[in-house]
Amino acid sequence: MVKLASWIALAAWGAGGVSGQGLHELAVKSRRLLFFGTATDTGMFEDLEYMAILNRTGEFGIVVPENSMKWEVTEPKQDQFQFENADAVMANAKTNGQMLRCHTLTWHSQLPEFVSAGKWTRKTLTAVIETHIANVVGHFKGDCYSWDVVNEALADNGTLRNSVFSRTLGKDFIPLSFRAAAAADPGAKLYYNDFSLEFNSAKTDGAVGIVRDLQAAGVRIDGLGFQAHLEVGKTPSPALLSKVLNRFTDMGLEVALTELDIRHGTVPADNEALQQQAKDYASVVQTCVDNDKCVGVVVWQFTDKYSWIPGTFPGTGDACLFDDAMQPKPAYAAVSEVLKQAVAAAEAGKTSAKVVPPPAPLSQPSLPGGAEKAGTGADDGVSAAAASQPPSSSGAVRIGPLSVNSGIVALLASWAVSACL
Repeated sequence: MVKLASWIALAAWGAGGVSGQGLHELAVKSRRLLFFGTATDTGMFEDLEYMAILNRTGEFGIVVPENSMKWEVTEPKQDQFQFENADAVMANAKTNGQMLRCHTLTWHSQLPEFVSAGKWTRKTLTAVIETHIANVVGHFKGDCYSWDVVNEALADNGTLRNSVFSRTLGKDFIPLSFRAAAAADPGAKLYYNDFSLEFNSAKTDGAVGIVRDLQAAGVRIDGLGFQAHLEVGKTPSPALLSKVLNRFTDMGLEVALTELDIRHGTVPADNEALQQQAKDYASVVQTCVDNDKCVGVVVWQFTDKYSWIPGTFPGTGDACLFDDAMQPKPAYAAVSEVLKQAVAAAEAGKTSAKVVPPPAPLSQPSLPGGAEKAGTGADDGVSAAAASQPPSSSGAVRIGPLSVNSGIVALLASWAVSACL
């Protein structure tokens, strides 16, 4: 096993490497999470201080384009597709050996005018959705760990949100979208993603209903994304959040915290408020670590400098792990401590590893004996800036006859090394 670990670690170093004891490295070494990551986008790529943190693979092992995969960006005019922004995010991730969560396909907001103002019939809107998903998912086939296929389809009372999709197709746009995504990339995990699900409310019931309907119709859904846009001092208790996560894992899904931030009601936050925020972050992340099917955590930007919160909820903010000067806050230290304790427990044999296989289409070497792995919401943010760099090459690493995605290689390296500790 030591020889295997050395081989994979060497390949990972060539793909961009894993540096330091960052949050992602700790998460994976704990063998309880598949990833710790962040949202980002091309509008920040000229900020060298920001990029120095983003590019630490040990800190963030997976990234999500905050805006550049949304419909208004990828298909601004019907049948005219553009991927420069998203390709730039993907290229940077591949350079770093980071995985990619892909976000989002069918969503009521940030739509191009031809969709939102169109005079649709069931037949014509169905064709538009299928064409969009086939082209966008097809463009990134094999590169996405998961897709947020349908985003925020529910109103707060758990009923279907009023949108161009629901007005024309009722709830049928949901299975339609999942079928199209599955056909375009059979190996990507397919998620339903929404906010305000964490308190076991009527909206949570509505999400359970979406999953139940898809499964009853034989439509594949793999995961449930909890956006987890929360408020300091008002986060769900560990018992409550665990109960909510289990409602979906009991249905056979994996779950993830996909857009985590915890905002202060008034800013600037004083020391007492910062300490409470740290406790809240630790509690939420710990609940994911403790759940056998919670595969990872993604924060919705890691720095207050680029957080969407102040622009959407005026007077609130400071919701991220780093402040606007790119310095880690008490919340960062608290999350790091949760993960360090999880690593210590794994090394002491006190916890079992979660078994979460990498996505199928990303070719990888066979591992002997198998490898075990230990609102409106933020999506109302501003549109992505123009890409500052062109798409790059595939970012795959050649190992003998095999082509291995660099992010998965880095992940396997972490698994292998942790298994040898």
